[in-house]
Amino acid sequence: MIEFRGADPAEFGERLDTVLDVYTSAMRPPAEQVAGRGSIMRNHATYPFFQCYFAEWRDAPEGVKIVGFAYGFRGAPGQWWHDVVHRSLADRAGRDVADAWLGYAFELAEIHVHPDYQRKGIGRAMITTLCAGRPERTAVLSTHDRPTVARHLYAAMGFVDLLSRFVFPGGYEEYAIVGRRLPLTPS
Repeated sequence: MIEFRGADPAEFGERLDTVLDVYTSAMRPPAEQVAGRGSIMRNHATYPFFQCYFAEWRDAPEGVKIVGFAYGFRGAPGQWWHDVVHRSLADRAGRDVADAWLGYAFELAEIHVHPDYQRKGIGRAMITTLCAGRPERTAVLSTHDRPTVARHLYAAMGFVDLLSRFVFPGGYEEYAIVGRRLPLTPS
């Protein structure tokens, strides 16, 4: 049985090795990027209104096993992702549009499910749980701009493209920046 359990920033930091294992299994990043991703995640846990959920398999043979995680926080000026995306959206669509989407937004920073547990509704349930009761006006995130399972899930949940074929500074992969109004309602 899969259950969702909230984790505070301290527990998130304590479980970071497990979180990185799930991330690495799901995303398959180059090995040299994993340590940097861990530092970024640890830093995210210091952001205002950080909220995290673990998807736990309660009946695993080895005991409780984390098979997925999702976290986010309130985006604000001075945060790298927020500033880069806000500037790019303002350049392409105008400052009013950028402010409407990012001015009071919940940034879904990471949503990952171990491949052995994907396509079972865990990702959708984690997003719904994470966004429930949030006071922010919007939820925003970035995802690979390819026809992936995640991209399909976000579209099915009502997220719309704000930017497509977006390359972060210093990067090379294309991303889609997507958003939707809160609260989440069935779409």
